[in-house]
Amino acid sequence: MESQKSTSPEESSNETDYPGIAYRAKAASIDGILLIVFLALLNSIISSFNRVPDGFKIAGFLFVFVFYDPLFTCFTGGTIGHKLMGIRVKKLNNEESNINFFVAVIRFLIKAFLGWISLLSVNMNPKKQALHDQFVRSIVLFK
Repeated sequence: MESQKSTSPEESSNETDYPGIAYRAKAASIDGILLIVFLALLNSIISSFNRVPDGFKIAGFLFVFVFYDPLFTCFTGGTIGHKLMGIRVKKLNNEESNINFFVAVIRFLIKAFLGWISLLSVNMNPKKQALHDQFVRSIVLFK
């Protein structure tokens, strides 16, 4: 799919086709499956050691769950699910730049807190931004 780049978000809303709910939901489903696999692998690794403190187990699981989305989003422009669906997360005011880690964490926390409510808001604005995207000024684009 070919899209034109624009310097201002106002101009780009008429020139760019933005991913809708279906693409984003499929990406989230892929990421959910991957998280289950990652957590199962982590559990298997931790279980192979004797007497691992519960705090260490909890920290490991929280690290995988909480930082999977923000780390991939800030360093690669999206999660594995995003990549497989051909979408990416960028700054609203600079569609060539990834959002930074702090913004990616805030975006993830809002997304996790609001859940599907945030995603269902995608069709309510011309750039198809979910509530978590609007709050941190990010945009989801096709690659």
